[in-house]
Amino acid sequence: MAEPFTIYKMTILYMLDKAGFPLSNTQISNFFLEKEYTDYFRIQEVIGTLVDSQLVSAKSTHSNTQYSLTSAGRETLEFFRDKISDGILQDVRDFFEENKLEFRQENSAIADYYKTTNQKYAVRCQVCSDNVTIIDLTLTVNTREQAEAICAHWKNNNDDVYAYLMDILLK
Repeated sequence: MAEPFTIYKMTILYMLDKAGFPLSNTQISNFFLEKEYTDYFRIQEVIGTLVDSQLVSAKSTHSNTQYSLTSAGRETLEFFRDKISDGILQDVRDFFEENKLEFRQENSAIADYYKTTNQKYAVRCQVCSDNVTIIDLTLTVNTREQAEAICAHWKNNNDDVYAYLMDILLK
């Protein structure tokens, strides 16, 4: 049997492959913590190792990091898939069965901000579904606090914003 660190790495690669979309640090960590496979700090170490070895790519916003499987990660998974026990594979499938819709919704609404050259903040809000951008809206605001507030509220209000825009624009 492979050592735990290797099993954790292969399990994360399998999770990213099975999901078919990026997963957040929280989503990955919750699997390991809920199943009591290991602790939070070990998972962070494993994720860091996967990113450093370019088996997983990381995309960070101001409040979230999402991970995707790279082609090297996919090849590694194919080569070492037998290191993951059938029980762990079933646990991952069950975890996604229970949470996939919620994960897809959490990962479909993205908001981030950056400072512009004129010392204001641009807030980019997006909704994506199956790698198709549904809405891509950039707003300029005066303060960082405003930018952070928009990012924080985007996840809960993007449906309403989209519906409002469609209503107004299609009149």
